[in-house]
Amino acid sequence: MKHPQHPNRPKRRLLLGPAVAAVLVLSGCGSDPTAGPAAAPVGVQPDQDVLGQVRKDDAAAALLPAEVRAAGAIKLGGSIGTPPGAYYPDPAQHRPVGLDVDIVDGVAKVLGLTVQREDAAFETILPALGSGKYDVGTGNFGVTEARLKTVDFVTYIDDGQGFAVREDNTALTGVTELTQLCGLTVGTGAGTTFEATLNAKKEVCAQAGRKPYEVKAFSESGAVTTGLQQGRLDVVMSTINGLRYQAAQPGSHVRFLGEYHRLDVGFAFKKGSPLTPAFQAAVNRLIQDGSYRKILAKWGTTDSAITESRINPPEHP
Repeated sequence: MKHPQHPNRPKRRLLLGPAVAAVLVLSGCGSDPTAGPAAAPVGVQPDQDVLGQVRKDDAAAALLPAEVRAAGAIKLGGSIGTPPGAYYPDPAQHRPVGLDVDIVDGVAKVLGLTVQREDAAFETILPALGSGKYDVGTGNFGVTEARLKTVDFVTYIDDGQGFAVREDNTALTGVTELTQLCGLTVGTGAGTTFEATLNAKKEVCAQAGRKPYEVKAFSESGAVTTGLQQGRLDVVMSTINGLRYQAAQPGSHVRFLGEYHRLDVGFAFKKGSPLTPAFQAAVNRLIQDGSYRKILAKWGTTDSAITESRINPPEHP
């Protein structure tokens, strides 16, 4: 069903050039599994070795539960999305790379552990922690008061929420209040803080006497990108780092509107997990030995650096 033309909506046209196709391949959605690797993305150095000097830290490893030290392995559920967090540069190899992947590998080296990774849909990971399916989860999980009721976090970056539009959309120059979205169709990821924020505050448009915005949530991050490029979405809400990365790619035809709300991002664990002290010590070790800065520089995210990892910090105001 076609949407009626909205006065704030730009004229729609398909903008799927080669560069956009590369972005969609990187997102892990709708890509040909036999396709070759995408061109190296702008602003990152995916092949750079930033963990070569990382060594096991006995003091950090000693904080692990005895049974984990004996097993020497942990089960991790990780979501694959868009760069620079975690993505497949070459779908044929099915080997994830990204900031989250390097942080996980760095922490594992510090703790002397092997990571048994399983790719999982973003919205399934936090519930699976409680069931014991995974010991830890990654997926750019923002620390919120709602999540802190059921999940423990060990922070490793400061990212958060932002908005982006197609570059030919001149109606929106930034989003500082959700009333600026009234009457528009907003795309985002299912089970994310973005979806929760948008749905929790839908009444702001009615209170302002305006048409509500419509929220469309997708399990596949690539579907959000496709929806924006094809004009089925007016604006997207996602991670600051992810949207900034996408907008920097030549030919992406995406314009980053800026930050909306910063959030700490962390490893997720079931409530009361005994793993959190060891993971915190391992992240702090990476910060102290300089490996952490190298990881962030590799992925073009140095403005998301933290100075110290924390366990369950309060949500940013």
